[in-house]
Amino acid sequence: MPLPELVIFYGGMGGSPVEEMMADALAEDTLDALEKIVASNAVSGAILVTDRPELGQRCPPDVRVDVDNAPFHFGQRLAGVIGQYNLERLIYLGAGGAPLMTAEDFFSLGHYLGMVWNTVLTNNLHSADLVAFVPGEALLHVEPLPSADNALARLLRDQAGLATQELPRSTATQLNIDSPADLLTLKLVGGEGTHLRAWLDAANLDVSRYQECLRFFTDIDAEVLIAGRVGSQVWQYLEQETACRTRLFSEERGMRATGRAEMGQVRSLLAYHLLEVGCERFFQEVAGMAQAAIIDTRVIIAHLNTNPSRADRFLSDLGRYEDISDPLLREFTEAAVKAPIPILLGGHSLVAGGLMALIEAAWRGQHRAAGSRTAG
Repeated sequence: MPLPELVIFYGGMGGSPVEEMMADALAEDTLDALEKIVASNAVSGAILVTDRPELGQRCPPDVRVDVDNAPFHFGQRLAGVIGQYNLERLIYLGAGGAPLMTAEDFFSLGHYLGMVWNTVLTNNLHSADLVAFVPGEALLHVEPLPSADNALARLLRDQAGLATQELPRSTATQLNIDSPADLLTLKLVGGEGTHLRAWLDAANLDVSRYQECLRFFTDIDAEVLIAGRVGSQVWQYLEQETACRTRLFSEERGMRATGRAEMGQVRSLLAYHLLEVGCERFFQEVAGMAQAAIIDTRVIIAHLNTNPSRADRFLSDLGRYEDISDPLLREFTEAAVKAPIPILLGGHSLVAGGLMALIEAAWRGQHRAAGSRTAG
């Protein structure tokens, strides 16, 4: 059976201290992914595409390292790799993609891809971090080539005619390291590879707000507010796996993959209200509705169209409002941190796989507490 090749892209992260922190964490996760997937016999080989050649020195010996410091365009770079290595079947993974997927998960994915043709499998059709497809030359039928990986699976379906299958929606397939919020989640819930685990253990990351949130998921009298690009599968998960009530605002799913964010077309009801009442009152009202809130801030940011830097967005996720340059995002983040309830800020993964991981951790914590009471 022909097995696919693994292609991992790692790069484009760095600059400010908080971005360098993310780059370091993603490097450790990339090493975990390479070691795990290659050892699983899911692939016939692996290629690391990176702008940091020093990472290649730490890779398993059979990994090919493809270094290019030229101006980067995702689709063109992937097409070039497919052509250079004559890839017929491949599993593409962005750095930080699916850190909780196991070796067994990838073994099943790789062997399934070896048995099909004209097929694309992805963790999320509208915002992909993992895309496995055959044949590789199908990418040549996509015009224009995507500038980011989010739309890759959808374009292979719509323009190359590949049959599409989404992987089962689970914590493992939906949690991706897109922002510091995902690192905070992983530091709290555990379960990732040895390289990233060691990095997280040593990192000075404050997870206290995350710990505060956990108890509300298992409390029948509590209510949790969740806002952002929340998919229907996550809504179903909330209904089935939490004891609390949920107040859900789902807005602008697929805003990046469809190009609405880039074109300035994102519209958010929450953002309209924020502009009307101001940040402090906004979070006072949130606190009057729920005991905790989890917010995908990228929707609100895109609506406001202030274009804060990536560093500012990351600092907001960490609650470090003093260091944020953008005035409105600094005010927003300060109001969230000083709100009378715990409020978690992040990107899409926080209200997808990250949220699912936190809920699982909440129930595990309750079971441990119950066991401790019984033992006493």
